[in-house]
Amino acid sequence: MLLRTLVRDCLYLNWAVPVGRLPEPPAPLRYECHAADGEERVFVSALLFRQEGLRLPSFPLVRVSYPQFNLRVCVRDGEGIPSVLFLHVLVPAWAVPGVRVVGRQRAAAGRFSYPRPSDGPPGEAWRWTVRAGESLAVTATAAAPGPPDGGIGSPFRRFEDLVDTLRNRTRGYSLGRGGLVRVKTSHPPVTVVPLAAQVESDQLLRRFVPPGEWPPLHSAWLCPEIPFVFELSAAAELALPRQAPAPV
Repeated sequence: MLLRTLVRDCLYLNWAVPVGRLPEPPAPLRYECHAADGEERVFVSALLFRQEGLRLPSFPLVRVSYPQFNLRVCVRDGEGIPSVLFLHVLVPAWAVPGVRVVGRQRAAAGRFSYPRPSDGPPGEAWRWTVRAGESLAVTATAAAPGPPDGGIGSPFRRFEDLVDTLRNRTRGYSLGRGGLVRVKTSHPPVTVVPLAAQVESDQLLRRFVPPGEWPPLHSAWLCPEIPFVFELSAAAELALPRQAPAPV
């Protein structure tokens, strides 16, 4: 099943989380780790964006638009392909049935307050808020790109290398009723705006990581516009063995 959409004002928030703090991923996925400060860390990213004109090519006049939040972690799949595992997806309550049926994702309902940076003047401060019981609130402004911090600089000596590593992943996986659902996507070159961001509330994130302090924000950027074409599949070879652990 092919779907097309336009993602607008996509905020990327990235953390380098110690691998020991995360549950085991479902087989055959494995975490993509980077050495930092004597321990292995995995990049976990939260994406906050507005999805516009989601449609099936066979029904081009039927389009839906809505905000979304998803939390993902960098993994390698059974073929060694850089991918992401979706830990959680939030959409408006009215969109939940469609995302579950068409996208076969375990989406839940959330409330969103998202800015429109691409429509505002440069230098303006923006604030994103998403709530689903707990909340995530972030403020950010455009900033000059700098070397990645957070103790993981050696694999990413340039900001552009970090962006390419975290963004250009053509496969996404989520747990469905019968096993792993795979999404294949295209990632054309897009404008990337580095941000200076501050997380004001991270209670929503703490729901998906065992107790303890959430690590400091590693990096953040904004993609004003991303054209997306993605293909959904739930091939038989992706079925999970019954004993495979599931993410939180």
